[in-house]
Amino acid sequence: MAESDIAKSAGSHDGIEGVSGTRILDGETESKDDNHALDSIDDIAAIPKGTLDPVYEAKARVLNHAIQEIGMGWYQWQLFIVVGFGWANDNLWPIVTSLIFTPITNEFLPSRPPLLTLAQNIGLLAGAVFWGFGCDVFGRKFAFNLTLGVTAVFGLIAAGSPNFAAIGTFAALWSFGVGGNLPVDSAVFLEFLPGSHQFLLTILSVDWAIAQVIANLVAWPILGNLTCQEDTTCHRSENMGWRYFVIAMGGISMIEFFVRFACFTIYESPKYLMGKGLDEEAVKVVHEVARRNGKISSLTIEDLKACDPLGSRTEEQAAASAAVKRQLEKLNLTHVRALFASKKLAFSTTLIMAIWGFIGLAFPLYNAFLPYIQATRGAKFQDGSTYITYRNSLIIAVLGVPGALIGGALVEIPKFGRKGTLAVSTGLTGVFLYASTTALTSEALLGWNCAFNFCSNVMFAVLYAYTPEIFPTKDRGTGNALTATSNRIFGIMAPIIAMFANLETSAPVYTSGALFIAAGVLTALLPFEPQGKASL
Repeated sequence: MAESDIAKSAGSHDGIEGVSGTRILDGETESKDDNHALDSIDDIAAIPKGTLDPVYEAKARVLNHAIQEIGMGWYQWQLFIVVGFGWANDNLWPIVTSLIFTPITNEFLPSRPPLLTLAQNIGLLAGAVFWGFGCDVFGRKFAFNLTLGVTAVFGLIAAGSPNFAAIGTFAALWSFGVGGNLPVDSAVFLEFLPGSHQFLLTILSVDWAIAQVIANLVAWPILGNLTCQEDTTCHRSENMGWRYFVIAMGGISMIEFFVRFACFTIYESPKYLMGKGLDEEAVKVVHEVARRNGKISSLTIEDLKACDPLGSRTEEQAAASAAVKRQLEKLNLTHVRALFASKKLAFSTTLIMAIWGFIGLAFPLYNAFLPYIQATRGAKFQDGSTYITYRNSLIIAVLGVPGALIGGALVEIPKFGRKGTLAVSTGLTGVFLYASTTALTSEALLGWNCAFNFCSNVMFAVLYAYTPEIFPTKDRGTGNALTATSNRIFGIMAPIIAMFANLETSAPVYTSGALFIAAGVLTALLPFEPQGKASL
């Protein structure tokens, strides 16, 4: 289907009028043109027909039709805002660890400072596994609110840490909450999003970039003025900046948690409910979302039952006597096996896990120690003060915002799409890291780091959108968990390497650059291109 057709269809169902100018609140029947536009979107799915269980696939297409019929309305825009909190926290807290790394090292004088980053990455791994796999078992609603709550509570408590072991423990605990944000939030948002608006998953990464700006903006005055200088005796009273900074970041996360929990009603995903055999509940949610959008949905329970004439799945799931059995069955590897059910699915899942793994090692290996690298290089350039270090970090962060927005535009270019944008931006991220080793002045190093951050934000914007799009809803949380787990396992290697490598050389940069370029090459081999296609 052509891009223009998709645009027409999107326009018609935001209204919901356009192609033929008929419908909605009076509940009258759509015109044939509108039905054809909807069917066109549903027929073009990110995962080709015949790849998944036929009953699930048929029901998913019916629900895609219903969500597209409702269009992009008030509920989805509210969801866009609160889901953005998860994107923001996913970047905010690893940056917090990076920014407080040097002052904590100066105050507590640990024998192996990178253990702080290691503790964080272990927490991120545990969070990705628990929340990612869990949201396919226990549903999205539970995890959607708790991830932010866990992050906020342990972030605030961490400010009172009396020693290095304590701050490492709390970093692991707040990271346990952070690790679940992207696997859960991307699934929640995508499953309420009309196929015509899936590009908004990429735009969401602007929150990821803004979080980096906010963290550095707050850190610059607080850490820049209330932190011990390099190579001086450091006492707690002279080094309170990092504690105030952590309180500020914890406060932001707590406000976000309150807004999500108290000010917004999150519904369970219709396709998740359908995948569990709860068709009636799925229909109720679709009608409630339509009501909030000022629309009336034509979806009925009969539409879903028609996809499964035998009705075996629904009856089994609905039987009260099967409740205990279902709880036990939840703990098996059904969701994992489903992602490797065919050669094409297995190849896609393996490849995207490898890409996330490479980036998981490359990004923290360089970025987690960026303030340290800037300070040591800056000292060589005679401008390595704490103030200059955090100022430069803020400048670098600002460049990430346009990167996320441009990524959202690039993914819609015909014949370039997600894969082209991801491959080019990932490769360029590695190239600019290599270029940074040529810097002979502090300004040149800053310039290369800005280019790196711009490209990496384009890369992450697309990667965060592409990944959930290529997994079916019933296994999406598991798919997100697998990729996030791969990312975090490789991320754990970064601080271990840093403990035994000489960070005053360019070795971490060369390693990171090579991994980014390798990930870019792998991206070109991915079998699915979701551009202009609805997710199942």
